[in-house]
Amino acid sequence: QVQLVESGGGLVQAGDSLRLSCAASGLTFSSYSMGWFRQAPGKERQFVAQISWSDGSTYYADSVKGRFTISRDNAKNTVYLQMNSLKPEDTAVYYCAAAPRYYRGVVQAIGYDYWGQGTQVTVSS
Repeated sequence: QVQLVESGGGLVQAGDSLRLSCAASGLTFSSYSMGWFRQAPGKERQFVAQISWSDGSTYYADSVKGRFTISRDNAKNTVYLQMNSLKPEDTAVYYCAAAPRYYRGVVQAIGYDYWGQGTQVTVSS
């Protein structure tokens, strides 16, 4: 079956960096656009970034643009989220997700078929 396993979360101070990884199995990874979402306590899940399956185009939420970078390694079936200049408001559980090639959207969670279990990122001030 399909599995997405996130890692790399933790507790850091404001201004620090973290790199999240998401290892995928059970799917043809190169045929899926991969996204990162996050959910803070008491808030809805929100889009963070996406990298397309076709040409590697990337998309970011305005709140992370210029600080976060999404990348993928199809040979390793892994997607990454490099997070720099972290802020306390970045504190959340971060989820990776996989959207099939026919999904033309970016930010809507409903378009993603598979989800990881999440990894906690906590940024202290």
